[in-house]
Amino acid sequence: MSTDGTRDRERTRSAVLEAAERLLGERGTRVSVAEVAEAAGVSKSGLLHHFPSKDALLVAVAEHGLQAFVDEVMGHVDLAENRPGKVLRAYVRTLCGGSERAMAVFSPNALWSGLMSVPGIEPIVAADAEHWRALFARDGLPEDRSLVVRHAAEGLAAASALPPYLDARELAVARDALLALAEPS
Repeated sequence: MSTDGTRDRERTRSAVLEAAERLLGERGTRVSVAEVAEAAGVSKSGLLHHFPSKDALLVAVAEHGLQAFVDEVMGHVDLAENRPGKVLRAYVRTLCGGSERAMAVFSPNALWSGLMSVPGIEPIVAADAEHWRALFARDGLPEDRSLVVRHAAEGLAAASALPPYLDARELAVARDALLALAEPS
């Protein structure tokens, strides 16, 4: 630990964000600050020291979740693929490869729809959408193909949370088809 307690602050903040994200995924925005604090192993006042309101906590959860998803996708980029579409292929691999982060972001639960009503969330989500648009525009594939592959992968991630409509074999078949579409012509 540093002499100023930085590591403890970071650890507490991370524990709160992880607990909040898990509880929000399970129960939606009805979860209370006290429940999050208990799940994170901190006092309510300790939580409020890092996040002065429930809305501030929810905004931080959204920022954290979206950034973690970006990081996961970028971790799937194969730098040896020296051809257009490598980010799109990483996106497909993340969404159609059993990523828990992807499932949390794209599952048909009430988490994101509930969060969208929180003040401050909409600009964060809009910035995230613009980030992805710019990233895919620089990825080198035609926009129409990129849009179809991207949103199909998102749909598959959501559908995979609803068995028996999409089983593991079907997901693998669809994933392979999307990866083929994400190759340059």
